[in-house]
Amino acid sequence: MEYIDRLPAMDLMRSEKMMLVQLIIPVESAHRAVSYLGELGLLQFRDLNDDKSPFQRTFVNQVKRCAEMSRKLRFIKEQIHKAGLTPSPSPAPQPDIDLEELEIQLEEHEHGLIEMNANSEKLQQTYNELLEFKMVLQKAGDFLLSTGSHVATQETELAENIHVNDDYAETSSLLEQVGSNFQEMLPGPSNQTGVRFISGIICKSKVLRFERMLFRTTRGNMLFNQAPTDDQILDPATNELVEKIVFVVFFSGEQARVKILKICEAFGANCYPVAEDTIRRRQITREVLSHLSDLETTLEAGLRHRDKALISIGFHLAKWMNMVRREKAVYDTLNMLNFDVTKKCLVGEGWCPIFAKTKIQEALQRATTDSNSQVGVIFHVMHSVESPPTYFKTNHLTNAYQEIVDAYGVAKYQEANPAVYTIITFPFLFAVMFGDWGHGICLLLGALFLIAREKKLGSQKLGSFMEMLFGGRYVLLLMSLFSIYCGLIYNEFFSVPFHIFGNSAYRCRDTTCSDSRSVGLVKYQDTYPFGVDPSWRGSRSELPFLNSLKMKMSILFGIAQMNLGIILSYFNARYFGNSLDIKYQFVPQMIFLNSLFGYLSLLIIIKWCSGSQADLYHVMIYMFLSPFEDLGENKLFWGQNVLQVILLLLAVIAVPWMLFPKPFILKRLHTEISRSVIHGPWNL
Repeated sequence: MEYIDRLPAMDLMRSEKMMLVQLIIPVESAHRAVSYLGELGLLQFRDLNDDKSPFQRTFVNQVKRCAEMSRKLRFIKEQIHKAGLTPSPSPAPQPDIDLEELEIQLEEHEHGLIEMNANSEKLQQTYNELLEFKMVLQKAGDFLLSTGSHVATQETELAENIHVNDDYAETSSLLEQVGSNFQEMLPGPSNQTGVRFISGIICKSKVLRFERMLFRTTRGNMLFNQAPTDDQILDPATNELVEKIVFVVFFSGEQARVKILKICEAFGANCYPVAEDTIRRRQITREVLSHLSDLETTLEAGLRHRDKALISIGFHLAKWMNMVRREKAVYDTLNMLNFDVTKKCLVGEGWCPIFAKTKIQEALQRATTDSNSQVGVIFHVMHSVESPPTYFKTNHLTNAYQEIVDAYGVAKYQEANPAVYTIITFPFLFAVMFGDWGHGICLLLGALFLIAREKKLGSQKLGSFMEMLFGGRYVLLLMSLFSIYCGLIYNEFFSVPFHIFGNSAYRCRDTTCSDSRSVGLVKYQDTYPFGVDPSWRGSRSELPFLNSLKMKMSILFGIAQMNLGIILSYFNARYFGNSLDIKYQFVPQMIFLNSLFGYLSLLIIIKWCSGSQADLYHVMIYMFLSPFEDLGENKLFWGQNVLQVILLLLAVIAVPWMLFPKPFILKRLHTEISRSVIHGPWNL
């Protein structure tokens, strides 16, 4: 124990010592002081207004303004991405502006973009309507021309061969009525009994249901013609190209016309009037093409103007977003502070590392000077019985490992930091599982590339995957180095063995060497100097040997890491003076772990060193089932039977020792404390 007491206090491996401080900040320098402290990042404020809702706090209006500006910036960013542009990663030089000026600029930019989008949508909608009209004129004209030629032929046949009776109008089919009344196709008030038609355009995905509905509504008394459009049409709502179908519906009667128009409206079909006269149809087509050309020019000019405005905004977007985010964080922090009774100062409390006291005071002094305040900030150290927060000082190398450990759980204040040991154990255990010096070299090159371009990549906005890789660049570096080392031990280069450290210790049984992979090899010289002998690759016993090797290595490393964790718990208990954890947690855990799994690790090492053929599965299983039975050929050393019985008894004793005494002792201590509080001298 004297030797353990003389060991260092593990200060470098524990969280930083913290202190509770009180700040009394004049109102005129409060914003700048909190901003400078935020840039320093070494003070954690306590919320002194936790009994108030967010809408009852002092700076709620400023927070709302920042939230509204964030919404506008997100809208601008969405418009930039929607236009297919890329915001500039490096902000353009611009004179500093305050929050009020930025708010005015964002309001102007948002209003301008909304107005440009509205105009663009109207123009695009008009352009789409004209484009649809042009397509309907072309396709419907083709239908009318083909129907006209068909009608002329039918009229000749009817004149020569068909005698029309009195009830022909009632019994003739719709197609025959088309032939007899083609000259009266166009709908009009004077044409109430002839065949008429409606032309329009509809989405391709709806055309089957549309035709089926028309057929059922008119009871089959209609003729439906359709043709696909030559070009896709841009939908301004979704900004996607949509395939559409031009249709012409021939029908008879006013009721059928009303029903068909209602169905077109229900299915979102756009109907357009088409003249029967070919000359008139061509004249309308030329006018539509002229309007389309003018609209295309107008749309292109509007898009160029909008893109130019978005590009100019994109140069400052990153800077503005950072500025608004920082201002919102400042006002959120100010809402955690209290006004004093005079309403002239803000009072705040927070935790900071002891080593940061000088830096914080310098930042507060700089804030007082820059804000031209006549009164400085009062910095006062307070005493507290609360447990301080945990703070670990990290750098570029240790930050990623600290985040990995914190993802599983944050250590208590002044506990030993597991991230210090994780710097070695995490990449090494990765290499034990995935050891291959070919893959390790590829991983090393990638890690070196990220480290070499650290400054450039650190200033850019990366995607989520690249940001994760860049943040773990030093993790990848150590993983690659350990992977190369373990790959050399496994003798694997993309799963191919190499004779790197000399020739194999095995050779064929005979000169022909025809059955070396089925019968086996003979050892003729000393063992391969480093790692796995390359002759194991492809041999009959390759998988049993390598699987056994890696499994036993995993057991050894796993038991070593568990012992390290239990030893750290001892140093934590010793540091906090908790003898209860040492007696009833550390000691029984060490006994139980090493009585079983530590003994297994010892057997693995002895078997490797002695070359014994003992079955360790049999040894460990029958250690519980038949502890007094003779081991026979599975015996590895003298006195093994006696040692196994002793270790088994220790493991059985350690279980109740570890589970029962501590809860009962804690309950008794809690009861004594409760009694002392109830029967204290202040209750007499």
